[in-house]
Formats: sequence, structure tokens, C-alpha cells
Amino acid sequence: MLVDTHVHLNFANFAADLETVAQRWREAGVVRLVHSCVEPTEFTDIQALTVKFPELFMAVGLHPLDTDQWHPDLASTIASLAASDPKVVAIGETGLDFYKANNQSQQEEAFWAQLAVAHSLSLPVIIHCREAAAATRNVLQQFQRQYGSLQGVMHCWGGTPEETEWFLELGLYISFSGTVTFKNAKQIQAAAQMVPGDRLLIETDCPFLAPVPKRGEKRNEPSYVRFVASAIAALRQCDVAELGVQTTINACRLFRLPPPEMLETQAGRVDP
Repeated sequence: MLVDTHVHLNFANFAADLETVAQRWREAGVVRLVHSCVEPTEFTDIQALTVKFPELFMAVGLHPLDTDQWHPDLASTIASLAASDPKVVAIGETGLDFYKANNQSQQEEAFWAQLAVAHSLSLPVIIHCREAAAATRNVLQQFQRQYGSLQGVMHCWGGTPEETEWFLELGLYISFSGTVTFKNAKQIQAAAQMVPGDRLLIETDCPFLAPVPKRGEKRNEPSYVRFVASAIAALRQCDVAELGVQTTINACRLFRLPPPEMLETQAGRVDP
């Protein structure tokens, strides 16, 4: 029982065989998926996928690397789209990325506005953070001082244990992708060991970052989230089935997903 909390299935490299990809994720035990959004123009296509695949839910937002498109009216567009469909379970992905772009003030403006949308709609936020942990922490701290607590997840997390603690202290969940399986990803692996069980999530971020043993493949897919779960279970020295149940419980709690069958009966056996 697994939830892939971050996918991009609307990309062109899934167009030819998405039904087969779906069959594989179901066979792998993936019971829920959350489709992230790079820019609001994707909304209609992602929405159609959530109709086609009942286990798929969605977010809406603007990625930090696309904030050259940002204008203040876009916040109301995102809010309107989010309110238009009950399958929208989050705002995002948003956040900060200083690895590939240096428009910090523009990224922070877009990030803050999307945090405000999430807060106003009582939705969690999916946060992208690359080479920007301190700035991301600063924005979140300022926002929470002004507006109060905010739920969300640091997706595809790649920070140090110290940075991980910053975001745990802010009440956020931490989600790990295929990078946790990479041989030299020592700080990510250390972070995966320290996150409390009730704040841990897993994802593929497909079609990117295929995990070991699929790393050589050009396309990642949701069924491969099982390899992320196995790697984290090995790091935490716990049973992979129990980790699957715990991370499924966590995902259903954060995103308010309808729980799959048997979840409640198994939850009592999981150590948070």
C-alpha cells in the first residue's frame, strides 16, 4: 500500500502508454497519487487525468522556475481553479529555486502569494526548494508569524539534516524521491533516517529521477515509488510494508485523501 505524492503524468513522454503505466502502478500497490502542477495552464489536462484515473488527485500552482510568468492576478486564477474541483488537494508546486534561476524577489513574491491562497482555502502547499533552504525557511517563518500555521510538504527533499529540522519545526512533512536511493546521496539518506514517522512521505517526481535499480531508464513512473519505500525502510531498519502503511496514512492526512480499504485496521500496528 503506497501513495506517490508527486507525479507529472501529463508530460508528453507518458502520452503513448499511460494506461499501461497505470496498470503497473496498481500492480505495485500504489493506491493514491497526487499530480503536481507546473503552471496553471496545465490545469485542464491534469483535471482530465483525474477523471480518467479515480485514484489520482491534483494540485494547482506555479513552479518557481516559471515565475517569469508571474503577475498578481495569477493568484486569483490559482485560487479559482483550486476551488473549482474537489479533486484539488493542494496548492503547488511553488517555492524557491536558486540553482537554475536568480530572480529571487520575483520567486518570493509568487511563493508568498501562493502560500496565501493555500491558507485562505485551508489547503496544504507543495514546496519545491533547491539551493534555497534558508530563503524558503525565512519566507515560511514570516508567513506563519503573520497568518498562523500552514500545512505542506517539502517535496523531493534534498537538504541536510539541519535544514530538515528547520522545516519539521515549521510543521511540514518531508517527502523523499528516487534521490534517496542514489549511492552518494548521504545527506538525503541521513535526513530520511531522522524524519519522524508521522511526517514522512514518498514520491517519484516522475518522469524525473528514476530510482536505483531503474536509474538508467530515461523515464521514471509511479510504480517505481516502491523502490523509494524499500530504500527508506532499509535506512530506518523497519519493515517496508509498515512504512508503506505509515506513509499512506500520512499522505491521506495531509492531502485529505479518501483512505483506501484496510487502512484503519492496519494503522493501529504502525509505530508513528
